[in-house]
Amino acid sequence: MEEIKCLILGSGPAGFTAAIYASRANLAPILYEGITPGGQLTTTTEIENFPGYPEGIHGTQMMDDLRRQAQRFGADVRTGIATHVDLSSRPFHVVVDGTKEFKADTLIIATGATAKYLGLPSEAKFRGMGVSACATCDGFFYRQKDVAVVGGGDTACEEASYLASICRQVYLIVRKPFLRASKAMQHRVLNTPNIKVLFEHNTAEILGDDNGVTGALLRDNHGVESTINIDGFFLAIGHHPVTELFVGQLDLNDEGYIKTRPGSSHTSVEGVFAAGDVKDPTYRQAIVAAGSGCMAALDAERFLLEQE
Repeated sequence: MEEIKCLILGSGPAGFTAAIYASRANLAPILYEGITPGGQLTTTTEIENFPGYPEGIHGTQMMDDLRRQAQRFGADVRTGIATHVDLSSRPFHVVVDGTKEFKADTLIIATGATAKYLGLPSEAKFRGMGVSACATCDGFFYRQKDVAVVGGGDTACEEASYLASICRQVYLIVRKPFLRASKAMQHRVLNTPNIKVLFEHNTAEILGDDNGVTGALLRDNHGVESTINIDGFFLAIGHHPVTELFVGQLDLNDEGYIKTRPGSSHTSVEGVFAAGDVKDPTYRQAIVAAGSGCMAALDAERFLLEQE
């Protein structure tokens, strides 16, 4: 069993930034990359809104840069998935891949959140080639083009409104005969000329070729099929925080996101800190996640100093 000062779970912008700061604070952190090494950004293509990259950068390349930066300062980056966590006493007991055991004085959780998808084979086929779960991240690539957004809640309406400001036509595909969004968001969407709401429609298939998405096959609640021509297909049906290991051990909100003290990364258990999308149902941006990773490492360092 390894005994360490700081264990970091997750390898997106939050996890790697935490590793950079924790390493520079001489905490000798071990970081486990989790199910998706590099996090959600490795499933996207060009990133143009992260400060410091005026020409943009590929998501995988940016995560490689962050990994190498963390390793440069001494972070021990390993491949593996946490399979058991006991936060009932400190040092915390963590098991990775069912066999490797750790006692950690502090734990930084940066396991992220995964976007919910429809489950269509074509959805997976065109992911990163027109299929996206983040309009703020990828909408810029579809300026003056036609796109579709799936969903009927506030997030879907917000993304449709954002896309309407830069795209030619936005289709909002809603499976119910009404929008679940707030009245204000409904009013905005229904009164935006280039947003067309398709109530009682489901996506049967995403259409495309070697260059990416070209359209979507829709089916209404009566079984009638129709096709729309689009260049981008955006999912806005929610996210799922990766917090299953912490149910019953940490305070979570109704959606499963980790609750933290306002203005900090402190969770309901002393010595456990949360960073990135696993605690952020609102912004879900790489730059925000990186900032919260910095906060978590600084909070962990201060916590350990207080324990001495």
